[in-house]
Amino acid sequence: MSTVSPEIPGSVSSALEAEGFRQMGHAVVDLLADYLAQATRAGAENPMPVLPHADPNAMAERWATDFSFVDLAGTETDRLVKLLQQVLAGSNHLHHPRYLGHQVSAPLPVTALCEMVAGLLNNGTAVYEMGPVSTAMERAVIRWMAGQIGYEAEAADGFLTSGGSAGNLTALLAARQAMAGYDVWTEGQSRQEPLCVLASGQIHYSLQRVAQILGWGQGGIVPVALDAEFRMDPAALAEAYQTAQRQGRKVIAVVANACSTATGSYDPLPAIADFCEAHGLWLHVDGAHGASAALSDTYRSLVVGLDRADSVVWDAHKMMQMPGLITAVLFKRGRDSYQAFSQQASYLFEKDPQEEWFNLAHRTLECTKRMLSLKLYVALKLYGKGVFSNFIDQTYGLARHFGTMLETAPDFELALSPQSNIVCFRHTPKGWAGDLDDLQAFLRKSLLEEARFYVVQTRLPKGLHLRTTLMNPLTQPEDLAALLTEIRRLGAQYLGQKR
Repeated sequence: MSTVSPEIPGSVSSALEAEGFRQMGHAVVDLLADYLAQATRAGAENPMPVLPHADPNAMAERWATDFSFVDLAGTETDRLVKLLQQVLAGSNHLHHPRYLGHQVSAPLPVTALCEMVAGLLNNGTAVYEMGPVSTAMERAVIRWMAGQIGYEAEAADGFLTSGGSAGNLTALLAARQAMAGYDVWTEGQSRQEPLCVLASGQIHYSLQRVAQILGWGQGGIVPVALDAEFRMDPAALAEAYQTAQRQGRKVIAVVANACSTATGSYDPLPAIADFCEAHGLWLHVDGAHGASAALSDTYRSLVVGLDRADSVVWDAHKMMQMPGLITAVLFKRGRDSYQAFSQQASYLFEKDPQEEWFNLAHRTLECTKRMLSLKLYVALKLYGKGVFSNFIDQTYGLARHFGTMLETAPDFELALSPQSNIVCFRHTPKGWAGDLDDLQAFLRKSLLEEARFYVVQTRLPKGLHLRTTLMNPLTQPEDLAALLTEIRRLGAQYLGQKR
């Protein structure tokens, strides 16, 4: 039987050699530690661009390859480090204190080491025998999270899945099966009146997709009016309910935000829960971003009523400093966690699904599911709840400080008082009578190109707004003051061009 020489690049035996892996591992950890030290330097002292600006087509061309060329100069470790240096240089630097962009965390460094372990083990968690440790860890994590939002840990249940979009889909699949009044999963729903849910216009776009994936069409989400703080107005629920009935639709659920993606607004959950109970509706809370407030004594009041929801989606990769994707889908009644997917696969399962809690593919969208629980379990064991509650206190508190800075600045307009760590605002220079939307768009584009700060934008009823999400625990008030100074400089440049 012939074998491939270990000396030939790309051979199986060479790629699996333990000592070579040890050398590469040491080199990569050293590289990442140096990168982390540079990225986390104070904003004023950090020359690293937050996001190196590059045209998408130019970036694609830079990385284009046919993968047939092997650079034999240097060892495999040398070549790996050189390649990863390029990856680091061209990537978005979330650990930079002036990263103020999307709702993606600067992960705890220990979780990167857990990623390495999970990647090498490659244990799936569809069935227990493929991932016994991660399955047990997932059960522990789910019970802990359920307890944190006020569920009875022994009665509740759930699982981890790959992102809030998959989580919302799974939760509403379960709501549909539980509330339709017949077995939708088996019979389909074409013979029955169309179903729908009530939700505010501030819901995440994944929920509109979910409604259409479920076959409800664009009318599957019936909008509920908002209050001045972009929260669902509970007084408007009755009108939305009647609107759905006039359209010939059966309302099965209300979807509430804790908090919304665009503005960080928390819907008033107790009043919404009262309505759901009075009308026999399922309450689903999209807490992907904001459910983590339950971990803070200071901000827990924002999620009062979360324990009354039938299902909750909660992303650990947002406000729990985990790498993506780790989303908990929690059900107040554990049996409901089996409602979404009620099919049998004899090659995987032997018994009734509820007798096999440990075979998680009964309940999850994924069949091959990564060891999602490992990172969160390890962080909890090493640091305890405090690392997360302190992070919430710090970032939510900083957002309130930033809100005060904007309110007291004569040339800025705050969209709403921050309820979470999301802040929406506009630059409104004195004497400027032009199009404010054009100005905000110019500011956002210029900030992105100069790469000293990274902010995003959102459109609200008054028009385009700049939007920051304070996700980095190293961001300081001085960084926010510097951002406003930079915006003023760019605004003056724009106004000079227009005159």
